[in-house]
Amino acid sequence: MGSECLPFTQIPHSTRLFSDFLYNHPRVQQFYARVPDLKQWAENEAGQIGYDDARRQRVAVILERQNQSWGAGPETKTNLARFRKGAACVVTGQQVGLFGGPLFAIFKALSAVRMSAEATASGVDCVPIFWLATEDHDLAEVNHTDLLGPEGTLHSLKTSSHDVLDAPLNKIPLASDIRELVAQAAEVLGESEITEILRQAYRPGVTLGDAFARLFTNLLSRWGVIMLDAADPELHTLARPIYSAAAEHAVALDDALLRRGQELTKAGYHEQVKVTPLSTLLFTVRNGARVVIHRGGGVTSGANGNGFRVGQEKISSAELLKRIAERPQDFSANVLLRPVVQDFLLPTLAYVAGPAEIAYFAQAAVVYEKLLQRITPVLPRFSATLVEPKPRELMERYRVGLRDLLHGLEEVQQLLATRVLPPELQAAFDSAEKTLERSVNTIREALRKLDPTLVDAAQRAASKMNYQLEQLRARAARAELRRKEILARHALQLSNSLYPRKELQEREIGGVSFLGRHGLELLERLYQATGAACPDHQIIYL
Repeated sequence: MGSECLPFTQIPHSTRLFSDFLYNHPRVQQFYARVPDLKQWAENEAGQIGYDDARRQRVAVILERQNQSWGAGPETKTNLARFRKGAACVVTGQQVGLFGGPLFAIFKALSAVRMSAEATASGVDCVPIFWLATEDHDLAEVNHTDLLGPEGTLHSLKTSSHDVLDAPLNKIPLASDIRELVAQAAEVLGESEITEILRQAYRPGVTLGDAFARLFTNLLSRWGVIMLDAADPELHTLARPIYSAAAEHAVALDDALLRRGQELTKAGYHEQVKVTPLSTLLFTVRNGARVVIHRGGGVTSGANGNGFRVGQEKISSAELLKRIAERPQDFSANVLLRPVVQDFLLPTLAYVAGPAEIAYFAQAAVVYEKLLQRITPVLPRFSATLVEPKPRELMERYRVGLRDLLHGLEEVQQLLATRVLPPELQAAFDSAEKTLERSVNTIREALRKLDPTLVDAAQRAASKMNYQLEQLRARAARAELRRKEILARHALQLSNSLYPRKELQEREIGGVSFLGRHGLELLERLYQATGAACPDHQIIYL
């Protein structure tokens, strides 16, 4: 399994904030607790974790119960025992997508395993924990998956499972159509160990969260990853102080987040999460649906002035705090409060995140400061594109790399066509480019002696001529494309396999696609890749 390293700065849609976090950290250090290198600070950070033993023991009981229900193996039980005895943890998490969701969910889990092992090796006993976002209510984000067929075709599978609109995912059981979807997945992937695991995990009546947990428990058993269902009522009871503090300090938190947004904008970055003057960090459940709580209900009470609003209901601060105290299981955190709840419940050494999460951690830092008095460090997850033998063969045939494919299907079609233009025409274009360059250089040097002010004009003229020549080459390529239908098929196969829908493969294609064709031993090979020296996006040839 060979690999290459591709800097994120060469990948479309990479944000400036994420790039500076990786490559120019002094520019963003005001927004983050630590540099993205756990080895530099693991031992020092562990000493700053405040986590009392009574909370640890209660969480340990919950984790043991949950993981036992999902079929945890001996490695996970060992890690649970380490947790109970005092181990810290490296945490990651994800929405509970159908059949395990996109490939990067597996990458996140393996990254947490790698970083917890590195922390342990540095003297900080640490276990990996995967946080299942079962409180999330965006069903459209998780009720489908795209599987990649062996010939580069994309197969979209979607379950009809549903509940009331905006119901938390932990309340949504899988519908009977899940049997047919598993059968379709087996048809795409072929009968293998992974398809049998899918049959055991995804069954009618099981929730999306439980099915995801069973799948990942099985896939990651050799590393003992501890799964955590965030919707567990007992965890909500433990998290009650954070929910109450978020309500009690809603005004101060909102003001701090608005200031942080201004600081990010002033520094030339973006706000991943939009905050308004009436925002809070809390949701509640109303008639089975997850509903955001707003400030400004028109009820004068306490430090929050005009109270809160839940839907059309106006309530006072005192009433909201009373409801949290009585039924904490009815409340949950938004994206900026969720990591704070997580790190109140867990002794988190570091959180493993994707680019978007790293961006919102820059905002969540002010919530950490207010509610936990400690900002958990965030670390980038492993990122990669997997190149199977057939796409690799096409890349070699057409002399293209992944960088060439990061422009969408139409551009890839034209690129492949230019690679197979008749040799004499290709040579003529190449010769014209070289001749033009030589001629322009000669003219530019002559003008520099005659009148230096004309040099820029010469350069602009050269750019226009080069543009026209490239346009002519592109038109010739399109003519070749019309003549050779196979080029369109190959371009589609490459795009679907490596840059589907103009997104990185890891974000669009279900991870089980590759496990079906390459076996579960692929996980071990990917885990080894997480320890590579490359800090960027890896291109891995299978």
